[in-house]
Amino acid sequence: MAEGSSSSASRGAQSDKGYWAANVRIILVCLVIWAVCSFGFGILLRPLLSGISVGGTDLGFWFAQQGSILVFLALIFFYAWRMNRLDREHGVEEE
Repeated sequence: MAEGSSSSASRGAQSDKGYWAANVRIILVCLVIWAVCSFGFGILLRPLLSGISVGGTDLGFWFAQQGSILVFLALIFFYAWRMNRLDREHGVEEE
């Protein structure tokens, strides 16, 4: 009986590790996308994007002022959707 509970605990620990590894992976992907859009497009790549016009201004300025905010909002909704799906896959969803 003790062996059965030990293997069950081991499977639970593996499931927990898999859940947190997937969670951290989602967070890292979101952070990279956010950093590229806000810092990369808005600051570093602004001279390269200056020839593209969006809403009467160049694309680099648009990303610095509006685009990074919209990308951030999209990332919030993506993260919530993806975490709900991950929770269901690992059986830890909220009711």
